[in-house]
Amino acid sequence: MAGSKKRSLCPISTSLEIWGDKWSLLIIRDLMFQKQCTYGDFLKSPEKIATNILTSRLLTLEENDIIVKLEHPESKAKVLYQLTEKGIELFPVLIEVSLWAEKYYEIPEDRKLVLEKAKKNKAAFIEKGIKKMKEEL
Repeated sequence: MAGSKKRSLCPISTSLEIWGDKWSLLIIRDLMFQKQCTYGDFLKSPEKIATNILTSRLLTLEENDIIVKLEHPESKAKVLYQLTEKGIELFPVLIEVSLWAEKYYEIPEDRKLVLEKAKKNKAAFIEKGIKKMKEEL
């Protein structure tokens, strides 16, 4: 992890220190499915993240090379956030979390349709999704 001491060498603990909170995974989710987002885009998500938490999570994700900041093509006052290759490789985690949630909770119909595709051949679905996102970098 960038410049901080790890609590343990456990890979789950180390990973969760970077992206294991609710907000970080939601930021990653938004970037996976919208490709690029501004600070304001994240604030508009239905989960209603507080500005101080958003700022903190974006910084942590950037320091750990999960996301990068890019110049906004239309405004010097804004930046775009985008997943890095390292961030894109969290796609299988989000798919597994989504499949687990579908099993135990009600989810929107459009998400069910995507997950049906994932369940048919999960490995191929994940490989195709990662490849597509990396090509769009």
